[in-house]
Amino acid sequence: MSATQVARRRARREPGSIPLHIVLVLLVIYFLIPFWWVVVNSSKDSAGLFGGGNALWFAPEIKYIDNLKHLFTYNGSLYGRWLANSALYAFSGGIGATVLAVLAGYGFAKYTFIGRRAGFSILLGAVMVPATALVIPTFILFSQVKLTNTIWSVILPSLLNPFGVFLMNLYARDVVPDELLDAARIDGAGEFRTFVKVALPLMRPAIVTVLLLSVVSTWNNYFLPLAMLVDNRLFPVTVGIGLWQSTASTYGAAGSNVFSLVIIGSLVSIIPLVIAFLTLQRYWRGGLTVGALK
Repeated sequence: MSATQVARRRARREPGSIPLHIVLVLLVIYFLIPFWWVVVNSSKDSAGLFGGGNALWFAPEIKYIDNLKHLFTYNGSLYGRWLANSALYAFSGGIGATVLAVLAGYGFAKYTFIGRRAGFSILLGAVMVPATALVIPTFILFSQVKLTNTIWSVILPSLLNPFGVFLMNLYARDVVPDELLDAARIDGAGEFRTFVKVALPLMRPAIVTVLLLSVVSTWNNYFLPLAMLVDNRLFPVTVGIGLWQSTASTYGAAGSNVFSLVIIGSLVSIIPLVIAFLTLQRYWRGGLTVGALK
């Protein structure tokens, strides 16, 4: 019998683990209820939404296909453009923020330079500042350089990720040994080659983590594009769905058809994030033991 099987049998026999499992199951149910509500109600039309049926179960008629057709053809197929805008903002901003975080975090961790302690202290202070508190100053700055109501007003602020720099600094300091870098330098590798060939493979799990956090935060960002953008063709999907929701709330019964678009649009908007997590999660297991000291 393997050690893993023995540990599992011991865990089953421990009575103290039963309450813990009950709490975990309740937490899972609690977090899955909103997602389940969106999945169920995305299959209903306006009559099914407001017909007094069970909000947590499907209606007799499933309307996924009809709702999707209505979603991507409503108002000149504007939702598809919003979805493309969100993808542009999230992946360009997320990749850019990850690159800057990796370079800055590695530099703070492995190099000594004038102002290093002061710069890192400023970085720690920036981690504590809520992103929403910087929206109005950023808007004033971008309005002075005529960049508001452009894609750059959303992408450029998304490149700044102080928490990503902080995370990469901690990870590079703990995972990338100085001896391994010195050995690469002794073998004749330059600083850039040492960084690419030695440090980056070891930092892969942290890089994927920062990338996912940056992409998700940019994809879900609402206040920044709401303040920066005026043209609805530049809206991300979060602002677009908020616009539809406010329209439906304003017109009451006349806007009931828009509520079904808001729900199905919310469901579609989270699918790319789910795909990103399922695709990139395997990289968390890699890079943990890539490389060793002799």
